[in-house]
Amino acid sequence: MPSFGLIIVGDEILSGKRQDKHLPKVIELLAERGLQLAWARYVGDDRERITATLREAFASGDIVFSCGGIGATPDDHTRQAAAAALERPLELQPEAAELIRERMRDVAREQGLPYEPERADNQHRLNMGMFPAGAEIIPNPYNKIAGFSVGDVHFVPGFPVMAHPMVAWVLDQRYAGLHGGMRQRERSLIVMGAMEAALTPLMEAVEAAHPGIKVFSLPSVDHPQWGRHIELGVKGAAEAVPAAFEQLRSGLVAVDAQLGPEMVRD
Repeated sequence: MPSFGLIIVGDEILSGKRQDKHLPKVIELLAERGLQLAWARYVGDDRERITATLREAFASGDIVFSCGGIGATPDDHTRQAAAAALERPLELQPEAAELIRERMRDVAREQGLPYEPERADNQHRLNMGMFPAGAEIIPNPYNKIAGFSVGDVHFVPGFPVMAHPMVAWVLDQRYAGLHGGMRQRERSLIVMGAMEAALTPLMEAVEAAHPGIKVFSLPSVDHPQWGRHIELGVKGAAEAVPAAFEQLRSGLVAVDAQLGPEMVRD
């Protein structure tokens, strides 16, 4: 299974002017399809930094979504950075250009104005269809202004109302065969008043005995019900979880740990 990555572009996110909505939504979209996000990065509107980040993404072999910076204003750099990272020229993608023209005709009709394709602002709008050579479009159901894909790296706008259905479209159209391939089960329990350092040898033993299983530890110091505690558990393929969890639970019982509720998550 390939890994999934996410790049979120924009000074407005890093400055706090806007709250990021992409990370939780992409996690949700992947989870709905039995997939998981492996990594995420935030990068400001700096063309060199975006280029370096995208160069790594293209070389990674991962399936990567990049949100933001594909407009045609001076602070949008992602299209140019993608071309630089690939060492390819920017070209007006024919399908993207026709969709932009359709959008311009729609707007003119809605406003009761003539469609004037040669007008300077309409010519400028075509820049939003300038993609690295060889790019394929990602349809935009909101306003027809397409995103684009080059290999397994996919570029969508920064607007969540556009970006999120476009990410869903890519997942369903390009990667339907992967759906369910990362579905995991978690089984955990609450350990009252414990210290992680004391439980680390047990956690390591469980992982060593059960390849493919990950042991996780989520400590809390001020829970309103359980006070200081650790949620300790295992996650992995559904069929492998019971044996690993039983070893974990038996090890806790053996050291007289104070155990609380057990939880299962799919």
